[in-house]
Amino acid sequence: MKAPSEDGSFFQDPYRLSIGGKLVEADETFDVINPATGEVFAQAPSATAEQLDEAITAAKTAFESWSALGYGEREVYLKRFADALEEKRDELAYLLTLEQGKPLATMATPEVDQSISYIRQIAERRIPVEIVEETATHTVELHHVPLGVVGGITPWNFPVLLSLWKIAPALITGNTFVLKPTPFTPLTALRYGEIAQSVLPKGVLSVVTGGDALGPQLTNHPDIAKISFTGSTETGKHVLRAAAGTVKRVTLELGGNDPAIVLPDADYRSIIPQLFWGAFGHQGQWCVGIKRLYVHRSIHKEFVKAFVDYANTVKVGNGLDAEVGVGPVQNKMQFEKLKTFL
Repeated sequence: MKAPSEDGSFFQDPYRLSIGGKLVEADETFDVINPATGEVFAQAPSATAEQLDEAITAAKTAFESWSALGYGEREVYLKRFADALEEKRDELAYLLTLEQGKPLATMATPEVDQSISYIRQIAERRIPVEIVEETATHTVELHHVPLGVVGGITPWNFPVLLSLWKIAPALITGNTFVLKPTPFTPLTALRYGEIAQSVLPKGVLSVVTGGDALGPQLTNHPDIAKISFTGSTETGKHVLRAAAGTVKRVTLELGGNDPAIVLPDADYRSIIPQLFWGAFGHQGQWCVGIKRLYVHRSIHKEFVKAFVDYANTVKVGNGLDAEVGVGPVQNKMQFEKLKTFL
C-alpha cells in the first residue's frame, strides 16, 4: 500500500519539537525503527534538558491566559484542533503503522478516528459548579479550577489515542500540557504537535521527544502540577515516588493481568474469534488483552484444536498489507521478553 500522496512533506520533512508555539530542531536525533522490517526509517529529535525546561516555562506562561478563557472559547480551539487532525487523518494513520506496526485498516485508522472523535466529545464537556450547601444565610459552592501545567508520559502501544486522551481533558479544563512520548513511537506525536501549533495559542501544547532522562525531569519539575502516566507498573512506581517530592497530583494507567474463563457448558466454538482477538488483537499489546485463558478440562482438547485452527486463518505480517490481521511486535525489547514466555 502506498503512502498518502497529497502531501509528501508530511513524511519527508524533518521532525521537530513543538515548544511554545514554535517548531524547534534538536542538536541530536535518534533512530525510529519500522518494526515490520526492522529497519530505521526516520530520525526523531532528541531534546535536551534545557529544551524540556523551555517547554514547561512556555506552558506555565500560557496557562495564565488559557485558563482565563471560558469553556466555550476553549471548545472552539479544541474543535479546530480536531478538524486540523482530520485533514491529516490518512497521513497520521499511515505514519502510525510505520512506527508502531499495527495493521493500517483495522487498528491504525480506527485509532486516529477515535482520537479525533474523542477530542470533539471532550470539547463539549463541562464541570459544573456543585452546590454543597444552601441556606437562607449562605451558599457553599464547589468549583473545580485548573491546576496549571500537566505533564504526560505515554507508551508505544496506542501512541495517538492514549496521548490525546490525556491532552483533551487537560486543555478543556483550562490546563496547559507538555507531552513526552516514548522514543519507540515518537513520530505521530511530533506531527500532531506541529499541527497543534497552527491552531492552538502558543505554549498551550508542547511535544518534546528524547531519551528516558526526560521522564524523571518532567516528573520532578516544580512547575508541573500534575503527571499523567501510562505504562508498566514498575515504571509507574518510579513516577509515583518522583512526584512525591513536589507533592504533585498523579494519574497512573498501568498494566493489567486479565483472564478469560471458558466454562464446560459454554458454546466455546462461537466465542473463539472473540477470545482470539481479545488475546492477540493489536499483537496482544494492550492492557485489557487476555493474558490467561482458563478452559475446563472436559472441553480442553477440542477447544485448543479449534482455537489453533482459527489462529491459522489469520495472516501475520506488515501492517500496511490490507490482508494482515496481526502485525509485528513493536520493539526488540518486547520481542525478547515475549520469547521468555515460550
